[in-house]
Amino acid sequence: MALLFRTHLRLARTSIRENRTRSFLTCLGIAIGIASIILILSLTGSISRLISNEVYDIGTDLIVVRPSTTKDEVTTIIEELTTANSFQTSNLSLGDVTTIKGLSAVTAAAPIATTSNTITVDDNTIPSATILGTTPDFIKIEPLAISTGAFLSNKNPDTSIVLGHSISIDLFNTPNSVGKTIEFYGKRFIVVGVLEHIEETINFDNIDFDHTIFMNMSALSEAIPSAQIQQINVKVDSTDTLSAIAESIEAALTINNSGDTNFTVSYGGQIAHPASSLLNIVTGMLTLVAGISLVVGGIGVMNIMLVSVAERTHEIGIRKAVGASSYNILMQFILESLILSISGGFLGILLGYTFAFLISIITPFTPYISWEAIAITFLTTVAIGLIFGVYPALKAAYKRPIDSLRHFR
Repeated sequence: MALLFRTHLRLARTSIRENRTRSFLTCLGIAIGIASIILILSLTGSISRLISNEVYDIGTDLIVVRPSTTKDEVTTIIEELTTANSFQTSNLSLGDVTTIKGLSAVTAAAPIATTSNTITVDDNTIPSATILGTTPDFIKIEPLAISTGAFLSNKNPDTSIVLGHSISIDLFNTPNSVGKTIEFYGKRFIVVGVLEHIEETINFDNIDFDHTIFMNMSALSEAIPSAQIQQINVKVDSTDTLSAIAESIEAALTINNSGDTNFTVSYGGQIAHPASSLLNIVTGMLTLVAGISLVVGGIGVMNIMLVSVAERTHEIGIRKAVGASSYNILMQFILESLILSISGGFLGILLGYTFAFLISIITPFTPYISWEAIAITFLTTVAIGLIFGVYPALKAAYKRPIDSLRHFR
């Protein structure tokens, strides 16, 4: 059996070497599909790891309260992407924030409500600047540092705002804009602080703090009465009883809202939702698109194998005439198909991670190498070789010896 396998392998390699250009182009078709999938999984894996690391850096003493929905996950995320106010049905309020802060194990609680507006300062205009309403506790929970000035406090009037580092430069051409004023919502606001530059703009809050204007929640509610709290971040004093504290928060909010439980209380790995859910959906869609190119590559393998069978009909007749069985012929051509497919798979893995490393040079996304993804990719190439190689192999195996011997190229 081993000798027979080595013979099949030698014949397959000889056939591939005799048609190098054709074989390379066939492998390239598989490689492009595999490289696309590897690149997608590497980049999305890197983004997912950034979010997980951020949650870990903040600490295991974080609990997040978000509005819940009865709709399915895909519908909810699509609405969030296509609706100006993605949390119109939120039942969270400042009263809930006060209730949470009153619990014994809670050290800080801050709401998050975002909207956008066109901001103009002199000749600088930002058409859709992110405006975040929150409370002074926000800086105690998020890993943000103040570059100049101070963050919002209870002593500040509602006309005080804090700018992200990049938006300060965009509006005033300087990172030190403390004391300057901005007019929006029909009011004039004074800048009391500017954040330090943030390298990683991806986070579980789904907000780029570097390009955000922070203001008091009370001021945002006054300017936009329909503004909804989309999230409440909670910091607790004990990590040992995190689940118990989460249950107490849920119980308190249920009482606060007269039995309405239209909210979720998350901690640990659950915090990354919905950012991770959106990432999973996008990854799935992109992988599906890349998978189409794999099907095209598989059709290329089938096509080249059919050509090979047609060219080697006389050879098949000779082998059958000297005692080769249909099974032997079948295995010979399936092995050749597998070699082409697997070679394309290895080339695709190499190309995919090469492009991922090149992209990492100009982006903050460090390539994420997943051995599970490599293993699945390898099994996929084997499946492609078998699925698209079996028909040509069967066609070769069941040729009649007498008809094959009459065939000449």
